[in-house]
Amino acid sequence: MRQFEQLEHSQFYHIYNHAVGGRDLFKDSNNYEYFLKLYDKYISPVAVTYAWVLMKNHFHLLVRIRNSDECLNLTGFENLSGLKPLYQYFSNLFNAYTKAYNKYHKTSGALFERPFKRKLIDGEDYLRQAVLYIHNNPVHHGFCTHPLEYPWSSYLTYISKKSTKLELEAVLGWFEDQTNFIAIHEQKIEREEIEQWLEL
Repeated sequence: MRQFEQLEHSQFYHIYNHAVGGRDLFKDSNNYEYFLKLYDKYISPVAVTYAWVLMKNHFHLLVRIRNSDECLNLTGFENLSGLKPLYQYFSNLFNAYTKAYNKYHKTSGALFERPFKRKLIDGEDYLRQAVLYIHNNPVHHGFCTHPLEYPWSSYLTYISKKSTKLELEAVLGWFEDQTNFIAIHEQKIEREEIEQWLEL
């Protein structure tokens, strides 16, 4: 079985996963919105989000696990012994969403593959490529012809002026500025080539 990196404070990770057994993770807009609501509840205290996309049967996230002091300040614990293992926050998200999803759709059983997949990111080139891959995932899967057309990703936030918890300045800085960010997203990306580069 493939081994996945342990989550560590202050590190960047590409986190992604699929539904089990051909199930859908999201069937309607309520599902997408509720997942994002739970994501903010369970993940924001321990991770900063840089990019995300929710697809019908899988998702991709680009996050930085907060450093110890950030986690303690946001979770209300006085020391690290009060914190759960970092992966547990993601597991709690998936468990809470699965429970709500099954109740909403009158279904039962597991929804997400386990363990969830995560890859440590150790360079700015990988960060840029991960952002491009995440935002172009709906294009790769034929849901649209440009990230602008897909509502369930962080791309629209980066080209708008809406308030957000995303790290806008940092991500746009990886691409120099918003103009270059948009221009690079306009370029055709070869899915197999970038997946090989990202070692997915």
